[in-house]
Amino acid sequence: MTTTALPAPAVTRMPWQAKYAAIALIWGSSYLLMKVGLEAMSGVQVATLRVFCGGAVLLLLLGLNRGQLPRGARTWGHLLVTGSLLCTIPWTLFAVGEQRVDSSIAGLANAITPVATVVCSVLMLRSERIGRMRVLGVAIGFVGVLLIFQPWSASRGPDPLGFAMVLAASASYGVGWTYVRRFLRGVDAGGLSLPTAQVVVAMVQMPVVLVLWWLLGADEAITAPWTLHSADAFIPLLAVIALGVVGTGLAQWLQFDVVRAAGPTVATSVTYPITVVSVLLGVVVLGERLGPIVLLGGAVVLLASVLIGRGARVDRSAVR
Repeated sequence: MTTTALPAPAVTRMPWQAKYAAIALIWGSSYLLMKVGLEAMSGVQVATLRVFCGGAVLLLLLGLNRGQLPRGARTWGHLLVTGSLLCTIPWTLFAVGEQRVDSSIAGLANAITPVATVVCSVLMLRSERIGRMRVLGVAIGFVGVLLIFQPWSASRGPDPLGFAMVLAASASYGVGWTYVRRFLRGVDAGGLSLPTAQVVVAMVQMPVVLVLWWLLGADEAITAPWTLHSADAFIPLLAVIALGVVGTGLAQWLQFDVVRAAGPTVATSVTYPITVVSVLLGVVVLGERLGPIVLLGGAVVLLASVLIGRGARVDRSAVR
């Protein structure tokens, strides 16, 4: 989600609050859908199918709204970076990481995105004021990650490699959005132009990633890039198609409507309910179990995200 000014939308009957709630449910359930998809596919296959389903929807919506993709070699050079950081890398790492950790753990890791955003802002946006509250939020966020990971107990914490993957996926969002703010702020035409272009980049990259993954023999049970490892693949395929069409395509549309109606600060706060929804679905639907220390760590990371959000509002009001 960009923080640039977007053109005012046409008046619709659905209030932005309903769209906000829909986004929380859609993106909160994405971790569950990935887990279901993994019953018949590898993580890279899940990410590839997700990208193509979501990209098809976004291109269709862009065409129906008579929008255009960005132009210029320099702009597309930056889009290559943001498409990698906001689409290809996180969607692949989340899916592959969930082969090793529960969906609820992946959902908890999503709350680290605001922390990563602040850290990247310090490095990339020299003119931006960080503020003490946001620095405190970053410190608390790292404590929360340690509580979830529990490095002092190898038997209680999540799988180290899987947890590192979902953390890196969440951090990639923070790096990507900071990059957008610095290098693509002046070329965002509004609407779905920029997010569609980023998914188009992923549509080009993911087949390459899929073939390389297969050639490297990451999954010996897969005899070809398109081969599934389960004959009963109807529900997993349906789950990933829904993830792509709704979670990657339609949710982007809803998110930009919320940005236009309520502003980027409100829109970014959807991270909090997303985490709650993902944990509830993992526990209730998939029967996943989270220990008390992991839950405490999740709560600490959420507190860090709230502090960072409040710090951002304070900084903006001070500038005004």
